[in-house]
Amino acid sequence: MNSTNVLTKPERPTLTSVEPEAWTEVIQPRSNLLDLGLKDVWRYRDLVMLFVRRDFVSTYKQTVLGPIWFFIQPLLTTITYVIIFGRVAKLNTDGLPGPVFYLAGITIWNYFAQTLTSTSTVFRDNASIFGKVYFPRLTMPLSIVISNLVRFGIQFGLFLLMWGYYLIKGSAVHPNGFILLTPVLVVIMGLLSLGLGMIFSALTTKYRDLAMLLAFGVQLLMYATPVIYPLSSITNPEYRLLIAANPMSSIVEAFRYAFLGSGTFSWGALGYSLAVTVTVLLAGIIIFNRVQKSFTDTV
Repeated sequence: MNSTNVLTKPERPTLTSVEPEAWTEVIQPRSNLLDLGLKDVWRYRDLVMLFVRRDFVSTYKQTVLGPIWFFIQPLLTTITYVIIFGRVAKLNTDGLPGPVFYLAGITIWNYFAQTLTSTSTVFRDNASIFGKVYFPRLTMPLSIVISNLVRFGIQFGLFLLMWGYYLIKGSAVHPNGFILLTPVLVVIMGLLSLGLGMIFSALTTKYRDLAMLLAFGVQLLMYATPVIYPLSSITNPEYRLLIAANPMSSIVEAFRYAFLGSGTFSWGALGYSLAVTVTVLLAGIIIFNRVQKSFTDTV
């Protein structure tokens, strides 16, 4: 019997035998408007640090004095306030030395104002980056809050030097245990400026006028905050109520009361500021999440 070799064609792979491609990144729209995506933000924490470093480098790049401006700006502002509001206008400082009184208010106010102003233009200033590559959008405003927190730390150190000088000198400076509330005050300020910044950042994608209005409004808001005067100097009950309605008023007063021992401190006023901060932050999260889905079409 003759043996024959039967040649058979090799089997071609079928579609069912191909393993599905494994994706390394899956981007899905958020259905919950209150979802901050903090887990994703934590995964991109290195990117947050890069943004913080970029803010420092871009701010003081090609400057002669560099980071020394951290000290020069509050010092020059304090000297100006001492001359204009202390010597010329003769505003009351609750019996405190003018330089340390004004520097306390400036240190607190600068952190709030700079964070709010920088955060309010996140979408507009970074539209080219947002449209090309994916990363959690919240990393950008968070990096601004952190970079300004570092600036606050440096300027707070300057305030402590001046505060220590007047304390050793025996001036009318009487610190108390409320100093321990300083981190709480800073956190409230940071969250309040973050919430307001996210609201304005979302709105300025359609209405650019708001960016200019905000820059002007922040300057006016400073005069509605006891930065250059103590709250006790407002004797008119209507004006006093109006100043107290500003959530930053109780924070500035509490900071000044803790370190200088003069001014007003109220748990109720501080609780009001915290309630306003939580409300503003929730509103900022909702508006920010709604706008981030389609802002590239409008910017």
